[in-house]
Amino acid sequence: MTDPRHAHRPPPDAGTYMRQVKSYVLRTGRVGPGQQRAFEQFGPKFLLAYDANQRLDPVAVFGRSAPLIMEIGFGMGGATAQIAQVRPDDNFLCCEVHEPGVGALLKLCGEQNIGNIRIFQHDAVEVLDHMLPEQSLDGVHIFFPDPWHKARHHKRRLIQGPFVNRLARHLKPGGYLHLATDWQPYAEQMLEVLSAEPLLANTTPEGSDGYAPKPDYRPLTKFENRGLKLGHGVWDLVFVRR
Repeated sequence: MTDPRHAHRPPPDAGTYMRQVKSYVLRTGRVGPGQQRAFEQFGPKFLLAYDANQRLDPVAVFGRSAPLIMEIGFGMGGATAQIAQVRPDDNFLCCEVHEPGVGALLKLCGEQNIGNIRIFQHDAVEVLDHMLPEQSLDGVHIFFPDPWHKARHHKRRLIQGPFVNRLARHLKPGGYLHLATDWQPYAEQMLEVLSAEPLLANTTPEGSDGYAPKPDYRPLTKFENRGLKLGHGVWDLVFVRR
């Protein structure tokens, strides 16, 4: 079974040319009957239509003014739903192209009446470029992106300098970028890339290893729990826009 944390894979040339960066590789997957019903029943409320010619109006789509947090790649949405529930005063704009995952989060939103989530079933890079102005986000979450373990595939990793700069420019001053990974070599690359971005500052005090304690709002996934029991590490990085 595919680990839903790794549902977002950039194309082979991600990070090489900015115009070609994507936040995923589109993958097939079976949409169950419950997820299909969720699309039909809850899609009209929680799904947003991508429009390259139209700026998003968060107040209109959420029905209120609140801090706006973007999540890129939410897998099957369980952690996303939990975060939104423990942070009811924030609005969560979530991007995912994996249809079963979108259906699963729609089901959670509808059945649990989670009103502070809206979903784009679309590439997050295009949403950033065409529907969100710079300095419009209060936070960005990217949890457990595909680590692309083999050295020859490292160029496919999502967290690369040009993409991080794009994210940083979309953060408001004081806004944060929170990344998490369970693969230490990728954690080390993430730390190097984020530390090299002049618009960002590490929230972890100088003299430490640079990684942040896991924020209370991020729940442990079943895969993370399994890994921790096996002695595997998990690394969180939290940087803020200068």
